Amino acid sequence: QVQLVESGGGLVQAGGSLRLSCAASGSIFSICAMAWYRQAAGKQRELVAGIISGGPTNYADSVKGRFTISGDNAKNTVYLQMNSLKPEDTAVYYCNLDLINRDLQRRSDYWGQGTQVTVSS
Repeated sequence: QVQLVESGGGLVQAGGSLRLSCAASGSIFSICAMAWYRQAAGKQRELVAGIISGGPTNYADSVKGRFTISGDNAKNTVYLQMNSLKPEDTAVYYCNLDLINRDLQRRSDYWGQGTQVTVSS
């Protein structure tokens, strides 16, 4: 079994910063890719940022230059540094890990439980 635990969400004023963390534990052989998604009230879930292990990153146009995704494969953890936050960044943020499950010996997607980020104007 694999568990993802997110932390770091909260309430912040516009222009402020937050750092989200997502730590994975359990039957992990290797992590192939990491990503953060978000879902605002009444909207579909959207990709915010992604990183391929040892490879490039990609960002939604709306967060380029403000958000930074990074990963620590040794700790099985992915981070999202969010700067210059705007009210439109308000959403529930979910981490997603594409990894190889050691026990099941197959590659699968896993999701965190979500963490609320609220940016006040």
